[in-house]
Amino acid sequence: MGQSVDDAKRWYNEGNIAAAKPVFEAEHRINPGNAQLNHWLGVIAFNEGEYQKALQHLEVASQKNISESYLYLARLYTMMYRFEDAEKEFARYERANRRNKEALASLAPHKEYAERLKRLINRTEDVQIIDSVVVPKSDLLSVYKLSASAGSLQPMSAFFEDQPNSNQVLFLNERGNKIYYPKEDASGGSSLYTMEKLLDNFGNEKRLSESINQEGDQAYPFVMPDGLTIYFASTGHGSLGGYDLFVTRYNLNSNTYLTPNQLNMPFNSPFNDYMMVIDEEKGIGWFASDRFQAKDSVCIYTFIPSTGVTLLESEDASYLANRARISSIKDSWKPGADYAALLKTALATAGQQVISSEKREFTFVINDTKTYYRLSDFKSNIARSLFSQAIKLRARLSQLEEELSEKRQQVAAGSNASSLAASILALENETGKLYREVESLEFRARNEEIRNNY
Repeated sequence: MGQSVDDAKRWYNEGNIAAAKPVFEAEHRINPGNAQLNHWLGVIAFNEGEYQKALQHLEVASQKNISESYLYLARLYTMMYRFEDAEKEFARYERANRRNKEALASLAPHKEYAERLKRLINRTEDVQIIDSVVVPKSDLLSVYKLSASAGSLQPMSAFFEDQPNSNQVLFLNERGNKIYYPKEDASGGSSLYTMEKLLDNFGNEKRLSESINQEGDQAYPFVMPDGLTIYFASTGHGSLGGYDLFVTRYNLNSNTYLTPNQLNMPFNSPFNDYMMVIDEEKGIGWFASDRFQAKDSVCIYTFIPSTGVTLLESEDASYLANRARISSIKDSWKPGADYAALLKTALATAGQQVISSEKREFTFVINDTKTYYRLSDFKSNIARSLFSQAIKLRARLSQLEEELSEKRQQVAAGSNASSLAASILALENETGKLYREVESLEFRARNEEIRNNY
């Protein structure tokens, strides 16, 4: 006897998602417009980190007035920095639950989080990101091509024989006489430790100071050649979500580390951001992020480090959000700049065919092991056509965003705001619509390619 939707709903409510999901998916193929099925599948996709799939399902459920979907969709819009859309969904959820004190109490932290992200976007750094490469998480370190003076990164499993299954990373300094690494502590999280080389072996293990090792997981250490500045990732310290990147310095006077500073956007996001490395000899840096990546993939960004912090200055909230999200690395490039020489020093290879940035038309993740860079990479004609449409719409979207930015700058410069208000509103509506159409086309192209070829 086959399982029914009632069975799947019961399993879903009991937390047995593995049993419920295939039944919901089978029923959804028969009835794709069903509001409840879209809600359940949307929540499952959200919790599994499949955000594009979650977006498609939750928007259908929200349009069909499934009140619980409002909150999940608002949270997803928040993670995408679509704050106006998030506020509308929060408001709908609040109206639908105006007599439910428990629901309203659960809403408050999500609204506060959205406001926090919105404020932090205004502190987005003007950093030039000159390349990005998507690889399987297992190939993370293959992208980091450090010069000898920067030290080296190694899998902990290769250094410690008693940890063959560890996927954590160890840092070895330039002189090869000091290591930094994470280690599980009694609370169930992980703390950072260091050891020095004594004759032929490492010993004298020391736990780094409490200013670094607080709640959550501390991992992915990198120490600058000065031996004092350390970058690391933490799920604590007020993280925005998952791992965030932090930096601190050792205070020689007090023999302890200073309170860590959380890096600004675009280095941090609501997703996992980690493995910050700065190679002073090469004049480049790297950091990793799984923002909007496939479950087992990570994107490593190559950027130009600076000695100080320069924040972006713009009245265009959409532009700031795109820079914070890293919607396009080209948005961060300086006009007329040539990054070819720097890119040669950071050529990444990651167990897949490497295509230099000069030859890439785009970067589009298909699944955990496949990333496309050109239209000719597509095997499905339908998928190629869908993605080609997305490219054209994205180009149009860029033009509209530039036009919108110009009009907002005119208002900021003192032009007649009332005469521009209507055109600005129309442009905002059109860019929002185009943005959603692009995401939908990319989602369909990916599914079509996977369905027919993988």
